Amino acid sequence: MTVDLAIQVRGLKKSYTPGVPVLRDFDFELRRGEVHALVGSNGAGKSTLAKVLTGLTPANEGEMFLQGRPYGPRTKQEATEAGVVMVLQELNVIPTLTVAENLFLDRLPHRLGVVSRATLRERAGAALRRVGLEGIDPDAPAGTLGVGQRQLVEIAAALAQRSSVLILDEPTAALTGPETDRLFDNIRRLRADGVALIYISHRMDEIERIADAVTVMRDGRRTATHRVGQVETRQLVREMAGSELADRPPRGSSGGNAAIGLSVRDLWSGKAVRGVSFEARRGEILGLAGLIGSGRTETLRALFGAEPIDAGEVRLGPEGAPFRPESPVAAVRRGLALLPEDRQQDGLLLRQPVILNATLATLERHACRGVRQRHREEEAATAVCDRLAVKRDSLEQSVGELSGGNQQKIVIARWLLRGSEVFLFDEPTRGIDVAAKETIYRLLDELAGQGKTLVVVSSDLAELMRISHRIVVLSNGRVTGEFGPENWTPERITEAAFAGYAGETEAA
Repeated sequence: MTVDLAIQVRGLKKSYTPGVPVLRDFDFELRRGEVHALVGSNGAGKSTLAKVLTGLTPANEGEMFLQGRPYGPRTKQEATEAGVVMVLQELNVIPTLTVAENLFLDRLPHRLGVVSRATLRERAGAALRRVGLEGIDPDAPAGTLGVGQRQLVEIAAALAQRSSVLILDEPTAALTGPETDRLFDNIRRLRADGVALIYISHRMDEIERIADAVTVMRDGRRTATHRVGQVETRQLVREMAGSELADRPPRGSSGGNAAIGLSVRDLWSGKAVRGVSFEARRGEILGLAGLIGSGRTETLRALFGAEPIDAGEVRLGPEGAPFRPESPVAAVRRGLALLPEDRQQDGLLLRQPVILNATLATLERHACRGVRQRHREEEAATAVCDRLAVKRDSLEQSVGELSGGNQQKIVIARWLLRGSEVFLFDEPTRGIDVAAKETIYRLLDELAGQGKTLVVVSSDLAELMRISHRIVVLSNGRVTGEFGPENWTPERITEAAFAGYAGETEAA
């Protein structure tokens, strides 16, 4: 093994679900004093690789070496003790603890079991100055910090540890330009000290600025590795997108003269949705493509009243007056339906029976003078569950006992009973089996055939190209492309998905 290798990975395999690999025979090399970028579309396996390297999840097969020695951490602590540290994309700052306590949570300075507050403040001050947060009081509750400041606290905590390998997963997602510059100064300093860094990012301009090498991942495999400066962004996009979808026969048009079902103009919501505009027609399935964090989910939630709308105009129907859904209740009354990304957390009452979950949006219709009519609920729930082939022991079975695919069908059943006109589907086939997927696909076609308006978010590009009449691409909170089957390709859609992170905001 080459002496300057910090990490070497051979034949790594990882599956969370049997038969569904996330990493496939993955090989990778990281050198000392190198910043090695990992790029790839959603589901490529980047974060899973990082979690295997840092002991957060075990690999199924393969071998790893750290500084030339066999390496296989069983916990995050083991990885940290070995010198492998990661800053996760998801913020892990504990809001009720102080900034200083968050920085040194697992290594608080103490004497005879008593924490030395003076030493803790001194060390915390030095760590904060390193990332440009010298104005932050180390004793302040971390919950009082903004998102960007919390991200920097996590980075400062990682930099304060003596590590030989540092993994950064989308570290600049919440940072301003000056904060990013300060982070890059620290990265360059670590590189000069011989620390090896893995840099996971969608932002191609950042990779050009800070990385020495870049590895492209697709479907859990290493597609290619390049030296930065010797490869163009367009080639990386081609390698991320692949060509296996290019020959997919185009879907039939939904009819460009159909009436508008949903019109969104210059929608702003928080920091995630920034001036989004699109139209979806009746009888059309409009796909929303984009990377994780592109604003797809937040757009749907804002349209459903689950996130506040700061500005913009929403209209339902060709002649509909502008309205701003102030709550999900208001949205439902206007004919909107949302199938959320996390069905268990946001879409179902897991301990409640199938019948209640299926009729939840129509309880008033199954009542007489305010009194629930049990037989009406049973008739409605039975009819819609049979229509969707929901496998259940009875209507009284807890919905939490159903399979993932059948749980998803129950959420859809609720909106079918409601008779909604505009359906917002967020990852409708995530975590369900092939047979259930086919049922969902047929249902989407059936709804479109009935003149309903459908907007579907999916991280699976093959799925979007199969089910959609048109695809709108979001990137970094903005629309960066719109495609029909006559001009879409995996490469063009992927390029648009990365465009917002490279400073390119014009539509494709």
